[in-house]
Amino acid sequence: MNNKIFAKTVQVISATGQNLGLMPTSAAIAMAADEGMDLVEINASATPPITKIMDYGKFKYEQKKRASEAKKNQKTTEMKEVWVKPFIEENDLNIKMKKVLEFLGDGNKVKISVMTKGSKKVLARGKDAIPELFARILEIVGTQGTLESKSKPDERTKSIIVAPAK
Repeated sequence: MNNKIFAKTVQVISATGQNLGLMPTSAAIAMAADEGMDLVEINASATPPITKIMDYGKFKYEQKKRASEAKKNQKTTEMKEVWVKPFIEENDLNIKMKKVLEFLGDGNKVKISVMTKGSKKVLARGKDAIPELFARILEIVGTQGTLESKSKPDERTKSIIVAPAK
């Protein structure tokens, strides 16, 4: 900006967007000062550098405002987590699923994890307990969510991630 531009000649664009052509940097800075504005370097990598006559304070303010507006319109999705036991009762499962459906309705992803204490207990009651539970959960979720990923078979904690349906 202004005296911090070190190139000897610059390509100048007026405040209205008109190309004024090549001119010495000192002449471009003087022209900007006559208009009560600043000479701002737009593209320093070009040969010669491209500069524009503008109100730098106003430019920075509008840039900050645009960034703030973009951030406000951005939707962030959170990952919510719900824990269930492999042999959960039907009523308890319905209560947990009500919460899962609420999270999905808000546009959040939900990680449903199964807590197993003592792998022998789970193995004694059946190896298919956890996959059956996940199948029941996905049946309850239905069209409100889609299965995004499953945990690997060798992981200690089994889980699925359900994303909201689009």
